[in-house]
Amino acid sequence: MMGWAITFLIVALIAALLGFGGIAGMAVEAAKIVFFVAIILFVISAIVGLFRGRSTAP
Repeated sequence: MMGWAITFLIVALIAALLGFGGIAGMAVEAAKIVFFVAIILFVISAIVGLFRGRSTAP
């Protein structure tokens, strides 16, 4: 998922260099959304992993 965020960021940079402000803005927003979704999923995965890793069975 972080690969998608980086891809959108690169698209935004190239579009900005070529003067396509609207496309660059949309790509930056998409990169932000994908980045924050990836961070949230990582945190949820880490929390679930902590709880599943602790086993009380002998």
